[in-house]
Amino acid sequence: SMFFQSASTCSGPRLKHILLSWIPVLGWLPRYSFRENAIGDLISGCSVGIMHLPQGMAYALLASLRPVFGLYTSLYPVLVYFIFGTSRHISIGTFAVISIMIGSVTERLAPDSNFIVNGTNGTEIVNLDERDAYRVQIACSLTVLAGIFQILLGVVRFGFVVTYLSEPLVRGYTTGSACHVCVSQLKYLFGVAPSRFTGPLSLIYTLVDLCKLLPQTKLPELVVSLVALSVLIVVKEVNACYRQKLPLPIPIELIVVTATIITHFCGLTDKYYIDVVGEIPSGLKAPRAPDATLFSKVLGDAFAVAIVGYAINISLGKTFALKHGYKVDSNQELVALGLSNTVGGFFQCYSVTSSLSRSLVQESTGGKTQVAGLISSIIVLITVLKIGSLFEDLPKAVLSTIVFVNLKGMFKQFMDVPSLWKTNKVDLLVWLVTFTSTILLNLDLGLAVSIGFSMLTVIFRTQLPHYSILGNVPGTDLYLDTEKYKEAKEIPGIKIFRSSTTIYYTNAEMYLEVLQEKVCMCFCVCRLKKQQAKQKRKKVSEETNGQRQGNGVAANGLSKGRVNWAYQPDTTISESDSDTGCHGDDSITQVSHHSDEEKGKASGSGTHSIILDISTTSFVDSVTVKTLKNIFRDFGEVDLEIYLAGSCVVEQLETAGFFSESIPKSRLFVTVHDAVLHILNKLGQKDFMLVSQAFMNDCSLHS
Repeated sequence: SMFFQSASTCSGPRLKHILLSWIPVLGWLPRYSFRENAIGDLISGCSVGIMHLPQGMAYALLASLRPVFGLYTSLYPVLVYFIFGTSRHISIGTFAVISIMIGSVTERLAPDSNFIVNGTNGTEIVNLDERDAYRVQIACSLTVLAGIFQILLGVVRFGFVVTYLSEPLVRGYTTGSACHVCVSQLKYLFGVAPSRFTGPLSLIYTLVDLCKLLPQTKLPELVVSLVALSVLIVVKEVNACYRQKLPLPIPIELIVVTATIITHFCGLTDKYYIDVVGEIPSGLKAPRAPDATLFSKVLGDAFAVAIVGYAINISLGKTFALKHGYKVDSNQELVALGLSNTVGGFFQCYSVTSSLSRSLVQESTGGKTQVAGLISSIIVLITVLKIGSLFEDLPKAVLSTIVFVNLKGMFKQFMDVPSLWKTNKVDLLVWLVTFTSTILLNLDLGLAVSIGFSMLTVIFRTQLPHYSILGNVPGTDLYLDTEKYKEAKEIPGIKIFRSSTTIYYTNAEMYLEVLQEKVCMCFCVCRLKKQQAKQKRKKVSEETNGQRQGNGVAANGLSKGRVNWAYQPDTTISESDSDTGCHGDDSITQVSHHSDEEKGKASGSGTHSIILDISTTSFVDSVTVKTLKNIFRDFGEVDLEIYLAGSCVVEQLETAGFFSESIPKSRLFVTVHDAVLHILNKLGQKDFMLVSQAFMNDCSLHS
């Protein structure tokens, strides 16, 4: 009864906690401070809402959809994120990279060639209404599927999946995507109609076709584009230079868009045949279920959109959270973005993520909470319901210039190249491979290749670790690489061996090989032992000739293969004629028992203990356990004591049955220093030239 009573008392608070974690608005909205936040959120929301209008229509063209669907996309998902999102400063809505990814799918599955009908005088024309309706179905199906992927990943707490997209990869991918965006908008600037290309190198083919069509450029559209582009660039630079003095940034995008009144009253559309936005229906459309039959055709694209959208969203969210001192829940962000996409897909929206330009405006104009997003969506709602028809004579060239100007931030990422060249060339290689594959192989295949290459760099780094022999820094308990730090001195008789990465099946064999190489006798000692072995054979009596030949045959047979000579019996090494035989245990065991005078002549020949520093190992597999067991067994046979230093994987070693009578737990120490003190105390040695007085004080304390 007590158990059920405690369970019932805990269920209320626990249920509240679960509810608040899944629906964050219930936690922060009741505590919303109107005095501190209302004015900032109102100004910020209006500023972002004004940006949503031109950007929504412009990015819809990137997705190969009619501009009104960009307005829908700036409305519904923003409302959903207001309820479920945890970032206070990011602006959810249309974004260039996601829009171009959607556009590549809609144009691939619904090309113009599929909707050609016979016109008057036997000419063939494209049924634009039917084509656009089908493209909306494709975009909505892809968006819903991407949202489902994001929700599922969020529910099973797979928010960490985005960590596989490193920052250089994301920045290289968005820069490559920006190039795709630019090329896709050139046709509106010049007023030409290039052919549609798909598959690898389609960007190159499109550019070539555009160059061929340049003589057919429509001058009125080019003039409109250049004028709009000039005005946008100048005013945006003014905004950037005087952002501290201006209470609000000049809404130049909206001003340029409203300049369509000039187009309407001057009759430029009819007189010069300028391509305009066209009909923008007023009012909202009823929700409609996506076409599930399209899911199989857009499966891979939906997953790519889900991952890229989330990567952009969480990186921006964490940036603002770090700056303003609050926490963003990565799994909840995945769920919030997934719900925004899924719900939006039912209301004829396409996939969304956060926009850097709008998010910066939302933050810089005083936005404090998600209420700013709610206000921006109200402005979009008013536009869709009442004043959308005013934008019907808006030239598409003007929208394309808005897209161009907003790509400035992504093109500035080219500065990553010289920066990474100085700091990390592997990351630079990831950036360049991602950018190149995105340009040449298109957005979907380019992303797959980029992730694959990024994973390979991680694998190669762990397969080719740095191995080092550690020495003690006098006066401290620090143990550093003797090759890199001159102050670090090896402790006589003790070899401390470290790998820079986790030991697992891909590098376990190399670990063993390098260990053998590092602890074997120096070449001069090996040569000396070889000469002694030859002299010994000359003095052997004729009675033992047969035995000697048999041993020689065995040694020669072994030397043909890849032999671990450090583990061979004494007789094989002492009587072998092989050059590699000098690394035998004969030299290890005999020299280790030589007098101090002989030890001084042959540096390192008196090794009696080896400490394996496994503090860098974060997990162990069966191959690692077998390798460590073999090291204990084989080195033990030649009277070399093996010790382990590091406590990260003790439980895993116990589970794997590593410890036994032959490998007791007494061989494991928390730190290298503890292992060294144990060895010195065990041998009863109190004085070393290479060990500092402080080090010896520690020894005397533990003795």
